[in-house]
Amino acid sequence: MKTHEQFAEDLALYALEELTGSDREELEAHLGTCSACRRELEALRADLGLLGLTSSGPQPPARSKERLMRAISAEPRGVSAPTPSPAPRRSWWASLVPALAALGLFFMTVVLWHSNALLRTEVAELGSRNQDDATQLERLGQEVTLLTSPNAVHVSLTPQNAPQQPRGTAIFDPANKRMLFMASNLAPAPHGKAYELWIIPMQGSPIPAGVFKPDEHGNAMMMDHKMPEGVEAKAFAITLEKEEGSDRPTSPILLMGTTT
Repeated sequence: MKTHEQFAEDLALYALEELTGSDREELEAHLGTCSACRRELEALRADLGLLGLTSSGPQPPARSKERLMRAISAEPRGVSAPTPSPAPRRSWWASLVPALAALGLFFMTVVLWHSNALLRTEVAELGSRNQDDATQLERLGQEVTLLTSPNAVHVSLTPQNAPQQPRGTAIFDPANKRMLFMASNLAPAPHGKAYELWIIPMQGSPIPAGVFKPDEHGNAMMMDHKMPEGVEAKAFAITLEKEEGSDRPTSPILLMGTTT
């Protein structure tokens, strides 16, 4: 569809009755809606009327002839391609948008990676705590099983030459090969020394079963100890040895108890 400027260029041909066909029909339709083009057409027709009087009447004003000639010379002699409008120039801000978006995405990725690392650390810590709790519960369960086992044998260790002195009790389960030892009223161990528990088998030399030191009340306990394989205990004994323990008793027996 033609623009207003294109219709204005056809007005001179229309005034000269040189515009025909669809161009004439489109211009006439346009004149019905455009008052500016109608006024221009009336002015062109008035100028043509003045030019028609030049042979028999007074000379028309020079400006009328000049105006009409300018209108005619402005008419296109052929169809020309419209001049392409220049592409809109992108602002500097529009050119920065992709870079800013990429930078924002990078920072978001870093934040998510850091949060994910923290979550993995917390999950690992919780898993470790749960494992420790499970291990502790398992040990407590084993101790309860030993204390309540109908096969458990309780052996009380009493002083050999001083009744009503420190006491000790060994509890072991021959079937499960597990052992627990408790003592009370023990004197503090000298510096560099510790008490050592011995298993005295039916045959052979005493077998070391662990070293311990009593607390400030003279109480001590050794838990979750395993009985040696193939050893049948005849008695349990306590001696005072060096702090790291000995392979065989080096001091007099302080407490002793038999299994029968």
